[in-house]
Amino acid sequence: MQKLQSQGVHHITLMGADRQGSIDFWEGVLGMPFLFDQPNLDNPDEGHLYFDPGDGRLITVFTNESRAADRSRTPTVTGAVHHIAFTVSKATFSQAVKRLEARGIGHSGPKDRGFMDSIYFKDPLGLLIELACYRFEPPEGCRHAEVMIEAHRLRVARGDANIREEHLADAIELLVARRQDSLSEDRGPKDPYHRQD
Repeated sequence: MQKLQSQGVHHITLMGADRQGSIDFWEGVLGMPFLFDQPNLDNPDEGHLYFDPGDGRLITVFTNESRAADRSRTPTVTGAVHHIAFTVSKATFSQAVKRLEARGIGHSGPKDRGFMDSIYFKDPLGLLIELACYRFEPPEGCRHAEVMIEAHRLRVARGDANIREEHLADAIELLVARRQDSLSEDRGPKDPYHRQD
């Protein structure tokens, strides 16, 4: 028996209501370019809209003009989607409260997640959306996931409850030491300000 190895999220498809409402939210609020639309090939009574969330992957929405918008929270039962998180820059995150409130969109306020900052709000159909901003940049040639697994290992070894910025900083230092050669035989911390009296 062998795995079916995933190499990333290809797309996420959501059940929408009307076409224009979907465009107004995904492009008009979240800034995702509207790439193309076509009929839902499994149900020609529905439209199928495609948006770029910023990384070239796809968010797609099935639309149907006869479906009414329901703003109540989408189900959170076992097997349901709890929320979808999108990466934003620190600059965008710092403007999130102001920009959501300017539109009259209720939100959670900023949440400290240790390794990232988050803010939550519902889309017009009740799906919980998270805007997430990492508190670190991975070293050259590394991915966020590599920093996260190293930070997790450090957190567990230290008996800490959750990943914090110190774990991230130490994980980045470990990854750089592991991946980048140096002519120095001893790469440990030094005190270049030490003076003898």
